[in-house]
This record gives sequence, structure tokens and C-alpha cells, in this order.
Amino acid sequence: MTHVFISPHPDDAALSCGGLIGSLRELGQNVTIISVYSGGPRDEDDLTDYQRAALGFGSKAVWPNTQAFRRDNIPSDVDMPAHATPWAADPARITVTQERAATQARQFWQRAAWTRSANITNVETPERPLADSIGNQGSDEVVDFRATDAMAIRRIEDERYAYFAEVSLLSLELPDAVFRGYVGDEELLGGVRADDAAPYDILRREILRLEPQAVYFPLAVGNHVDHQQCREVGLALLEEGRRWVMPGPDFSGRLCFYEDFPYAWWHDFHRPAELPDGLPDLPPGLGLTAEYAEIGDQMEHKAAGLRLYGSQVTHMFDSDQAMLDGLARYHARVALEGGISGYAERYWAAARP
Repeated sequence: MTHVFISPHPDDAALSCGGLIGSLRELGQNVTIISVYSGGPRDEDDLTDYQRAALGFGSKAVWPNTQAFRRDNIPSDVDMPAHATPWAADPARITVTQERAATQARQFWQRAAWTRSANITNVETPERPLADSIGNQGSDEVVDFRATDAMAIRRIEDERYAYFAEVSLLSLELPDAVFRGYVGDEELLGGVRADDAAPYDILRREILRLEPQAVYFPLAVGNHVDHQQCREVGLALLEEGRRWVMPGPDFSGRLCFYEDFPYAWWHDFHRPAELPDGLPDLPPGLGLTAEYAEIGDQMEHKAAGLRLYGSQVTHMFDSDQAMLDGLARYHARVALEGGISGYAERYWAAARP
């Protein structure tokens, strides 16, 4: 059998369906992930502050900015008078050493996305701030981080996950919502604009080409516009079975909507009726039925897969332990609601009663 998972962005399938994907592969089932909005802008190449944050690259501060970790708070091994020159060295020689250190630092970091300035005296000046005192790793300039770089990183993470999970990956590279004119969380998590069409044709073509026995679309818990667009394609495919002239393939019984994690955990989601606008009407005769996948033996595997999305995990969960706690609590709650011991993922199958 072939199973196709529609992932609005790199990491969505792993976050929401990683347990089921692992179980299917252990059973020898074929799995393909279609990563839809994995591309950058069509005309612009520079990230705005909001785009950087929304894509998971909002903070470049890695070193803790606390008194315990600041280097200017480390005392000298030898007591020195306040007027003494550092190391009791000749000022001219210190100047030469500083210039050489600064040159070597520039050469070392020239290919990096951020820099650290050399400061051999450990005394902060406006010209040479200490790296620990500012949030962008020691540079007093904003580092130029291109949109293509950000999306390339996310696609690479997706490819690593596909290799890890032993699944096929199809990246459509359509531009993310932040590159389609959605600015701010109110727009990104609001309604889809009338001029922003869902990717129906391209998704339908690829799904039919793969001839899957089961297709999994996001339920759009959390209301992200890219998730809503993918959900709309799933609903449109269900409508095809109603055509009486050249009817399309009947997806009823083969199409499911998965609960978007971690949105479902953050919003305490339990059923489709709790979606902000409710789930749009299904074709007559179809209803949504909850199905549960027991993933107790896949929890460690799922967590290991999520760690491959390094640009996203700390952005969403703050720490690895917070991610593990969220996974355990959410999937334990879902299992309890489904009458299953341990941990479970939940899917809403569109089928006839």
C-alpha cells in the first residue's frame, strides 16, 4: 500500500504524523510526504524581521547574556592596580595584536551567517563590544540572511528526515505564506485572502500520480493559512466523487485529516467542531470518524525525527525537554480519549457511515 501525507511546510508531517509514519514503514508500507509550501519568494530575496521570526530564524542569540557567563565578569588571576595596562604589556604591542586578531576573526567568520568580534583585552568599548553583551553573537551589524538560505535550510532538514524515516519526499517549493503577502500573526493565522488560490491542480496531479490507498491532509488546527489551503484541497478532492460527467476518483474512505501538532496541543483541541470557523461542509453522505494510531513504540523514534528539524524545534518548544514533554502529554491525552493505553495520534477519516 502507498500512503501520502500532505505537509504544508517542512516538519508538519513529522510533527503530526511521525508515529504513524514510523509504524507504516515497519509494516513495509510505502510512504510519500508532499511538502507543499517549502519555497521562498518569487521576486524578493531578503527576509523581513517578521518573515525571519515566522520561519523559525528569529533569534540569533545563542550565548546566555547573564552575569555568570559574561566574560567581563571573570576576574584576573593576578591582582592588578586599576591604572595598570592589561597583562602589563606595551600598549603598542597590544594594538598590533588586536589588529591581527580582528583580521583573523573576519577571515574565520566570512562564510558564516553571524560573526564574533575579536577583543583581546576583554575590555568593552563602543568599537569592540564583547560578544556576550549583545544578542547577535558579537557583531554590531545585522547579518544579511537571505530568504533562499532560510528555505534551503528547511528543505535540507526535510530531506534528512526523509532519509531517517525511509520515506519518499516530494518538495513542491511553493512560496510560504509569509512570501505571499501575509504579514503578522493576525493575517497568518486568520482567513485566507480571496486572491490566494489553494494549490488544487498541482496537489491533485501529484496525488493521482502516486496512486495512494490513503491520503492524509492537515485539519488546520491553529488556523495557519497554509494549513487551511491544504485542507481545502482535501475537501475539494472529496467533492470530485459527486460529479456525474467524467467522475473523478472517489476519495471517501481513503482520505483523512490529521490533527496539527503542536497546534492541537496548544489549543487543547478535541474535535473538528472546535475549529475557529468549523470544518466546511462535507459532501452529502460523508462524515468524519475519529481513528487512532497507537504509537507507544514509536515515541522515541518520532522525537528523534523531530530533532532533525533543528531550526524549528527550539523555535516551537524552547528546549528538547519541552518538546518531549509536549509529545508525551498530548499523545497520552489523545490515547485516553480513544480508550487506548499509552500514546496515540488521531486522524479524522472522511467516510460514509
